[in-house]
Formats: sequence, structure tokens, C-alpha cells
Amino acid sequence: MKKFLKIFGGMVPLAGAGLAYFLWRYPQVGAAANLKIEPTPARIARGEYLVNHVTHCFSCHATPDYNYYSGPIVPGTEGKGGTKFEDEDLGKLYIPNITPAALRNWSDGEIVRAITSGVNKNGGALFPMMPYLEFRHLPEEDVHAIVTYLRTLPPIPNEVPRTQFYFPFSLVARTFPQPYKPEPRPAASDTVAYGKLLTSVAGCHFCHTQTNDKGEALPGMDFAGGLEHYIPERGIVRSANITPDEDTGIGAWDKIYLVTRFKEYADSTNSHIPVAKDGENTVMPWTMFAGMTEADLGAIYTYLRTVQPVRNEVEKHPKTDMMTLR
Repeated sequence: MKKFLKIFGGMVPLAGAGLAYFLWRYPQVGAAANLKIEPTPARIARGEYLVNHVTHCFSCHATPDYNYYSGPIVPGTEGKGGTKFEDEDLGKLYIPNITPAALRNWSDGEIVRAITSGVNKNGGALFPMMPYLEFRHLPEEDVHAIVTYLRTLPPIPNEVPRTQFYFPFSLVARTFPQPYKPEPRPAASDTVAYGKLLTSVAGCHFCHTQTNDKGEALPGMDFAGGLEHYIPERGIVRSANITPDEDTGIGAWDKIYLVTRFKEYADSTNSHIPVAKDGENTVMPWTMFAGMTEADLGAIYTYLRTVQPVRNEVEKHPKTDMMTLR
């Protein structure tokens, strides 16, 4: 027994040292850049377009109204955050406030690092529900435009609790952030490359690809749909197959049909379609994507035509026992 206690007593400081080294080493993204971004009119306009439509930040960082189809955001909540997600294995996740009321003490470099590398002001890891693994390849000028525009939002005082990861996920989460590796914005004339960039930062792959229990994309299922999302009070909805498969994807769509499908939600009537209390709904932010230019939507279509067709019939609205989700 004494020998066991001696061995155990010797292991404790080793384990402590190992943990300390791990916490020091991760996340591996480095310090925030020393930046002061000039808020030019062109930069603000570009940021407004990206935030409101392409990267659709407010689909998470605002209050959606799921009494209407696609959950258009409640006016005046843009950037306030506060939505809570709880998972028995992961923890209590809170969507942060990204208005100047919350970011006033953040430097431009710290905001860039959060968006592109998944690390908050204090160096803590963000949950990859925030698609920083996609944003880490955003062109530098686009990230600067996003930061500049966020600085112009009306400040909304809204104290949001910090996300609390449960052990051992609190350690695993520290390994997710990756260093920012910006890529140049392809010429709009290179529609495949430009469409690939738009598809990534718009979250198409992020939402339309099933993952394993570690959040990793299932091999061979890129863009094939089936990823489950939860809508409060309405249950589970699964993302659609958007590969060019003729039968189960969008292989039968032409470019005009896809662009029209998005742009129809730019109409104020279609952007607020009431949904019956027990009716089907979606987390697809149609009303935000509707503000994208036809050229950008067309580039997304052109790129999606190049991905591998996957036959995958998706039941978008499975029957859900709401009691098990509360």
C-alpha cells in the first residue's frame, strides 16, 4: 500500500505538469495581430454586405422569429447574441454579443483572431458552431471589412454568460482553433474558384455535410445533406442534399432556378411567411441570402455543379418527440 501511495504521489505532479503544458500549448494560434483598421466607406459597405448576407452573422448573433418561415431576425436585435444551447456532453454554449457594447474593449486584431482562428479576447477557445474553420481562409480585406462594419452597429447592452465547456470537452475544445491562413479573393470572372470561396464562407459545406461525433465531416458525404439542426419548439430539421445528384440533390436545377429560389425571399411578403404552430420550418437563412447579388449566387451554383454527386435521400422534417428535446 505504501508503495502504491508513493507511486501515485509521484504521478500527481507529473499529471499536473502535463496539464499545465497542454493548457499553455493550446490553442495554437498565437497572439492577436497589432491592427488598427481604417474605416473607409468602401470597407464598411463590403462588411455590411458580407455580415448581412454572405456570412449571415446575424443568423446566430440575433434573435430569430420562428413564427415565420426561415426565422427572420427580430429588428433591433442585430448582433446582441444571447441564445443558449446546452448539451450534456459539451456544456452550456452561449452566442456572444458582437455589437460595440460588447466589443468596445477588443482590439481590431483580437476581433480578427476570433473570427478567423476561434479564440476569444482572453485566449479561450470558441466552439466551432462559430464557423472559424471556414472563415480562417477569408481574404484579409474581407475580414477587415467585417470588423469595420461590426464597429458601426448600434451598441446593444446585453450581458451574455460565458460558454461553459464540460470536462473533458473543455480540453478537447482547445485543440480546434487553427492559425489564420488568408487566401486571396479569386477574380469574380473565375466563377468556380470564386464560388468555392463563397460556398465555404456562406456555410454551405458546414450545414449541408453530416459529421461524426467529433464534428468531423463524414467521408464521401460533402454537401449531401442530412445534418440535423434543432429549432426551438418545432424540433429537428435536416439540411438538404445540394450535390448535383439528379434524383436526391439539385442536379435538375439550372442556374436561373437556383438564383430565383434565393431571390424570392428578398420580397417583403415572402420574407415573413407565417408558419402554423405545428408547421414545418427551416434554419436555412433564406432572407439573408436573398440579399446576395445574382452574380454571387450564380458563382455558388457554378461551383456546386463541380462537386461529387452523392445519392442521399434526406427526410428533412422527421417526426420528433419534443419532450425528449427539452
